[in-house]
Amino acid sequence: MGRKRDSVPTAAASLLRWLRRLPTKLKVLLGVSAMVVALIVLRMTLKTELGKLSIASELSHAVGIIVLIYKLKTQKTCSGLSLKTQELTAMFVATRFICSFYMGHNTHTALDFVTLASTLWVIYMIRFKLKSTYIEEQDNFSMYYVVIPCAVLSAVVHPEISYFRIGQYLFAFSGYLESVSVLPQLRVMQNAKMIEPFTGHYVFALGVARFLSLAYWIIQIYNTRGAYFFLIGSGYFWILAAILGELLQSFILADFCYYYIRSYIRAQLIMAIPA
Repeated sequence: MGRKRDSVPTAAASLLRWLRRLPTKLKVLLGVSAMVVALIVLRMTLKTELGKLSIASELSHAVGIIVLIYKLKTQKTCSGLSLKTQELTAMFVATRFICSFYMGHNTHTALDFVTLASTLWVIYMIRFKLKSTYIEEQDNFSMYYVVIPCAVLSAVVHPEISYFRIGQYLFAFSGYLESVSVLPQLRVMQNAKMIEPFTGHYVFALGVARFLSLAYWIIQIYNTRGAYFFLIGSGYFWILAAILGELLQSFILADFCYYYIRSYIRAQLIMAIPA
C-alpha cells in the first residue's frame, strides 16, 4: 500500500518535470488542446442547458469574492489586493444589475446582487477598516485607461435589444469593463513581485469564471453553425465584440492560471515528501 501511495507524487513530479522541459510553443499547444477537450466535455454534458455555464461563471466569481472576504476577516490585511479592480468590479456588476430590472429578473440578478454586496464590503474594508495595510503605490494602474475606452466602445458597438436605448449602452459597457477589470490586480502582483495565497485563489477563480463564460459563447456558435451571430438583429458586431472581450480576459488570465496550477502541484508534492 505504501508503495502505491508513494508512486502518485512520484508520477506527478515526473509529469511536472516533463512539462517544464517542453518548449513554450508545445506548452501552448497542450493548453489549447486541454481547453478544446474541456469544451467538448461541457457540450456533451450540458447539451441544451448552456445557461448553466453562465450561472457557473458568476458563481465562480462569487467564490473568488468570498475568498477575499475570508482573507480580510482572518488576516486583517488587504496587502496584495487592488482596490481599483474591486471598484471596477463594483462598477460593471452594478451596471449589469440595473440592466436586469429592464431585461427580466432571474438567477443572474440574484447572483449579481450577492457579488455586488460582497464587493462593496471588500471596498469598504480596504478604504476604511484596513486602510493602513493597503499599499497604494503598488495599485498604480489608471482606471481611466479602461473606463473611457469601454464607454466609447459601448456607444459604438452594443446589442440591439428591445429595451430602452440607454440600457443597450449600459449592458455593453458592463461586458466590456468586465473583460479588463482584472488588469489593476495583475499590475499589483507585478509590482509586489509576489502573489499572496488568497489573492492567487481569487484571481484563479476569475480565470475559471472567464473560461466558463467563453465556453458558453463558443458552444452557442458551434451549435448554431455560426448563425448565432445574427440572432439579435444587427447585433453581429456586438456579439463579436463580446466574444473578443472574453478572449482578451481569458488570454490575460491564462498565463497566471498556468503558473498557479504549477505552483499548487509543486506545493502538494513537497507536502507529500516524508520528513
